[in-house]
Amino acid sequence: MTVGITGLGTYVPDETVTGEAIAAESGIPEEVVVEKMGVREKRVCPPDGDHATDMSVKAAEAALADAGVDPTDLDVVVYHGSEYKDHVVWSAAASITDRIGATNAYATESYTLCAGAPIALRQVTAQLEAEPIDAALLVAASREEDLVDYGNEDSSFMFNFGSGASALVVEAGDDGDGSDAATDDDPFGGRARATVRASAAETDGSFADDVVMPAGGSKRPPSEETVREGLHALDVPDPEGMKERLGPVSLPAYLSVADTALERSGFERGDLDYVALTHMKRSFHERVLDELGLDPASDGYYLDEYGHVQSVDQALALEAGVETGRLEPGDLVCLLAAGTGYTWSATVLRWQG
Repeated sequence: MTVGITGLGTYVPDETVTGEAIAAESGIPEEVVVEKMGVREKRVCPPDGDHATDMSVKAAEAALADAGVDPTDLDVVVYHGSEYKDHVVWSAAASITDRIGATNAYATESYTLCAGAPIALRQVTAQLEAEPIDAALLVAASREEDLVDYGNEDSSFMFNFGSGASALVVEAGDDGDGSDAATDDDPFGGRARATVRASAAETDGSFADDVVMPAGGSKRPPSEETVREGLHALDVPDPEGMKERLGPVSLPAYLSVADTALERSGFERGDLDYVALTHMKRSFHERVLDELGLDPASDGYYLDEYGHVQSVDQALALEAGVETGRLEPGDLVCLLAAGTGYTWSATVLRWQG
């Protein structure tokens, strides 16, 4: 059996915030915001629209149209986007399933923060291989930019948070032979955007409490006091401590999951053509690609016009890679991500076009 991505869709809001505006509001020099943090601009949502499910539905409709798949043919809809969604303690996946007309699918959610895309693809691939189902839809959305306090310098590494959504249609193809050759016969009748190879992930849970929204959970339920004290924005209790501990382990962890996913897929770094990477500061983005033996100018895409859109980043980087001619049929691709907690993840694809 071969598992393939047959549809890709993204959605971003119309409204933008520039790096210049972020600098003015935060007091951080514009050069730092634009060049170091890597935010020329990013998309933001209006208060009364573009909620997580709204954006997810738009991305899902685009992905289904790209795949030529009717929503009634879906067996499962998986939401792997932000927990900050339309309502709390609530299934965005169920709402999305209903709104797109996926009447034969069941809905579920998978949450690994910003490491979510490679892991959700790993999970649904395993499910397609193990169960008698044929088609899945992965959807994600984030508007965590709402939770950023630009007056809190301790949380400045999150000033790049932007908004948007992504969707992938993932299908099982019974007549593929599973070969790793770039010229494999396509079991999807020419509809495959990519075939899915292997994945890897690892977690260092010692970072679990380093990024939190102080109020709103069971430890400190929302109240008039918590709202007045501004405790419903993301915070980093010990920014220097987090930086000191994360610095030595982050690059090795990125490389470790990439190498493991490549090895499990029957490849090595030298076979890699393109990396769809979580948005991060520009210098680190370039270093990760350089360590993998790739040219940041041609073998990846830096999302400085979107910022960091949680687990949507990988789909945005794939789409941008195609639009700019950096990603071509036959390329070996690694979806590479990390999310606070801290989890690093990777999934390898063979791009078909």
